[in-house]
Amino acid sequence: MAPWGELLAGVRGVLLDISGVLYDSGAGGGMAIAGSVEAVARLKRSRLKVRFCTNESQKSRAELVGQLRRLGFDISEGEVTAPAPAACQILKERGLRPHLLIHDGVRSEFDQIDTSNPNCVVIADAGESFSYQNMNSAFQVLMELENPVLISLGKGRYYKETSGLMLDVGPYMKALEYACGIRAEVVGKPSPEFFKSALQAIGVEAHQAQAILPPQCPLIPQAPKE
Repeated sequence: MAPWGELLAGVRGVLLDISGVLYDSGAGGGMAIAGSVEAVARLKRSRLKVRFCTNESQKSRAELVGQLRRLGFDISEGEVTAPAPAACQILKERGLRPHLLIHDGVRSEFDQIDTSNPNCVVIADAGESFSYQNMNSAFQVLMELENPVLISLGKGRYYKETSGLMLDVGPYMKALEYACGIRAEVVGKPSPEFFKSALQAIGVEAHQAQAILPPQCPLIPQAPKE
């Protein structure tokens, strides 16, 4: 018990990643990582505030939460910080109309977004939709814009499914950056704004939080020293 107590000393909130921390995705709904269901239940019984963070961009939050609940997790949609809703807010605030290079499973998150006459590109983990044709279409949209805007839902290199490691959105984002000579705006991990929004949702400062993330994901940024 001592290591657990020492780890959480002075901590008021915990940010939990989902893929690779709580479960490994894959066919049939994926598989919960050993002990993760019990760990989440234990955290929720504690004094700590818990927020779930994900770069999942092949499923809507509702679908993801339903999948996790079937695996035994106590989780609701309102407890999840995900990049697609954050990206939609940015698009609305800035009057951006995206060309979407995304997975069909997350397309419903963009139902209220105007996609006519695109003036930006939004890229996510599109899975099998990362064809040459679709990547080239996104490239052409960006190259035709005077001030091209590329928004990426995360920039992960890979993730783990039950069948093995899978390429994530990052390599494709980097390809468009290189081809177009631009820098993508990342909405999701490891963007500091993503973590800040998760902390704001539970009313906790960065120095009061502990993040539990996959090995390939940078840790939550700490608050700057005065």
